[in-house]
Amino acid sequence: MTLQQAIVFIGLAALIVELIRGRVSPAKVFAGVAFAFMLLDFVSVQKGLQQFTNNGLVTVVVLLLLSVVLDKSRLLEVVADRLVRGDYRWALTKLYVATAAYSAFLNNTAVVASLLGPLRTLRTHPASRLLMPMCFAASLGGILTLVGTSTNLLVNSLMIGQKLPPLQIFDLFPVGILIVVACGTTMVLLYPRILAEQPPADEELSDYFLEAKVLPSSPLVGASVESAGLRQLSHLFLAEIVRDGHIIAPVQPDQALQAGDVLVFTGDLTRLDLLLRFQGLETHGQHYNLPLDNLVEVVVAANSPLARRTIKEVDFRSQFDAAVIAVRRGSERLRGAIANLPLDVGDTLVLVVGKDFEKRNNLQRNFIIVSQREVQKFTDPRKGMLAMGGFVAAILLAAFGMVDFLKTLLVLLALFLAFGFAKVADLRRNMPYEIIVIIASSLVISEVMVQTGAAALMAGGMLLGVEQFGPYGALALILLITWILTELMSNNAAAALAFPIALGVAQKTGLDPLPFVMAVLYGASCSFMTPYGYQTNLMIMSPGRYTLRDFLRAGLPIALVFQAVALVAVPYFFPFKPV
Repeated sequence: MTLQQAIVFIGLAALIVELIRGRVSPAKVFAGVAFAFMLLDFVSVQKGLQQFTNNGLVTVVVLLLLSVVLDKSRLLEVVADRLVRGDYRWALTKLYVATAAYSAFLNNTAVVASLLGPLRTLRTHPASRLLMPMCFAASLGGILTLVGTSTNLLVNSLMIGQKLPPLQIFDLFPVGILIVVACGTTMVLLYPRILAEQPPADEELSDYFLEAKVLPSSPLVGASVESAGLRQLSHLFLAEIVRDGHIIAPVQPDQALQAGDVLVFTGDLTRLDLLLRFQGLETHGQHYNLPLDNLVEVVVAANSPLARRTIKEVDFRSQFDAAVIAVRRGSERLRGAIANLPLDVGDTLVLVVGKDFEKRNNLQRNFIIVSQREVQKFTDPRKGMLAMGGFVAAILLAAFGMVDFLKTLLVLLALFLAFGFAKVADLRRNMPYEIIVIIASSLVISEVMVQTGAAALMAGGMLLGVEQFGPYGALALILLITWILTELMSNNAAAALAFPIALGVAQKTGLDPLPFVMAVLYGASCSFMTPYGYQTNLMIMSPGRYTLRDFLRAGLPIALVFQAVALVAVPYFFPFKPV
């Protein structure tokens, strides 16, 4: 072992230890090790900085920025309720298939986030029996296409960096679909017995309350709260009805709605889109023809003349080119219609604002502007359909080789900006800086490991115990190593660490590196046994009331089936070939 290789191993050991400890962000850890290698001239600074312009990295960034727009579509939530109808096994099958299909093309974190709300509030099946299979299906769906998860794109970037042929969009599908089918079958057979029904987590309702008025022409008039669908909204709770100055609370499911009723909701006020889908249910912003895409949160200032006056009295719309859609007063439970509520100093208001709002001279006197809130979904459903249609078209055109994938994504992003589907501020706020740093640093570390011979040396040591099993033993070793790493740290970090080992194994065995690299790509998505290996696992832990034991019991059979199918399928579709 040379001095260079020894230093590289020390750097890698420090990297793994820090990633497992989790006290420093992965981006800082990767950047620190990559920077140290550049300072030691294991790779030139110029070559290190060039990794930030790697085509694979740029593709990752553009896809994640596009997901900011795609996440605003309500398609997933609309479908969720229909998926889980019927008995548990049938509901589980439909949910699994749909989630995996969505996740093949959409960011799997976004898929889980979109389905989390609807599934945790369903009456048909407990959330504890749906959230874990949904989460696992999202992870598994990511291995169906190149764009299914950022880890696939990271591995593709590493391949490009090592002058290997880049992957195409559907190269992953043959192996991926076998794994998805096998794991899905395992879930349907075992989960009815393995996943116990847990009591639902306590819902934390917002202190804000917002309201919508039932218009005389609305088809809601005469319908009960239950039949109108207002009882089962996933992010909003109908707290009371204001009728002719009288408050009806609590609201019973069989309560009939009348024209002029003011429905008062609590919950996530950024989900206005849920109310807009009801014909003849009008919010304040709609009444005044104000855009509902962005919300401004303000506090009534100490010397404001608004104090002790109602919104109707001060003619709020004319004064500020804004309408109040939600009010909060500390922990006090406010009642009655917003328009008739006397405001007080310190009240927090959420406004929908017009173009002239920021130009009004009386803003500083009356308000302290706290923040802007993004409405989570498109208030115009046509925007969501157009955005999704454009993305699907780009994927299909690139899949058939008709256009360059990256160029098409850049054009699509430009169109989203031009037509107002996204704003530059949205993209800047959601820029995946940490992923950019991790991928660029991973490229540097991988280059150093290969060039110094550290990867080959490490692979040689690992192959000592499996030489008698030939390339299948080597492939099993790579799958096992990547699986262990991805259970201990993020899947991107696991893939970045396992990739140069896979290259070293290929070099030692004299075989084409592609099957070993694909083992890294698939193995990095095999994170089912702990809630800490992947962020979507953590997202469902609290709402599903899961424990580490639940993940071990439900995740182990899925992980074992995943590994077994990958071990057989990878060399079939990506054969071992001498180089």
